[in-house]
Amino acid sequence: MLKKLLATSNEWQLTVMRLAVGIMILPHGMQKTFGTFGGPGFSAMMAGFTGPGHIPAVFAFLAIMAELLGGIGLILGLLTRIAAFGVLCNMVVGALLVNLPNGLFMKWTGKQKGEGIEFHSLAIALLIAVMTKGAGPLSVDKAISK
Repeated sequence: MLKKLLATSNEWQLTVMRLAVGIMILPHGMQKTFGTFGGPGFSAMMAGFTGPGHIPAVFAFLAIMAELLGGIGLILGLLTRIAAFGVLCNMVVGALLVNLPNGLFMKWTGKQKGEGIEFHSLAIALLIAVMTKGAGPLSVDKAISK
């Protein structure tokens, strides 16, 4: 089973895709976990997620860790399918529950209520490709699977 999990195609495009998502998502995880880049930090993020009418603490914790550890895993190409799945879950939930009511577009002009789902859509597409084909040739997964 581990062999199937680590198996990857030699297509260099997979390395580019996973690095693009990993480099994009890791700073978001660092904001939520450590408060870097102007983020709220772990305690404030947990309080925001678990406040009245929000999500259970276990799911809030998993969402924060999916961004932090998923970002690291994607950048390194380590347990890439698991990392991609965690980030994919975050993107789908965020798109459907938070951003979909705002439409497709990001808030460029400041006139709409919130961000749309265009960012999520791109990340989801890249993550599906990485989950399907693997980490690519420049990855820890590739090195381990040899």
